[in-house]
Amino acid sequence: MLNIGHKNMQVYPIALDMAKEVYKLTNDFPAEERFGLVSQLRRASISVCSNIAEGASRKSTADRKRFYEISRSSCVEIDTQFELALQLGFVKLDEINDLKDFLNSTFALLSTMINNTK
Repeated sequence: MLNIGHKNMQVYPIALDMAKEVYKLTNDFPAEERFGLVSQLRRASISVCSNIAEGASRKSTADRKRFYEISRSSCVEIDTQFELALQLGFVKLDEINDLKDFLNSTFALLSTMINNTK
């Protein structure tokens, strides 16, 4: 494993925890959603972590900012998809408390990073 800068960022371990929570929550989704909502949610959660890492490795501020924006957009994607999962009855509101905390923290930290990237 590489010992590089993104691993020391405050947002990175929270994003990893969020991805693990997405995987945990989607384990109980209906089998027919394996290639639909489950796959999409898992890819979006991986995108958050991956774009934080890739952005941190970029030299230009414009590139860093763009990757952090993509990461933040993936947070919005996760939020939207879990809203649908709630409406479809795949999860209950009380089951996603940890996810909500991880999602809100990640979104807020990324927003600060985007605003501070000059």
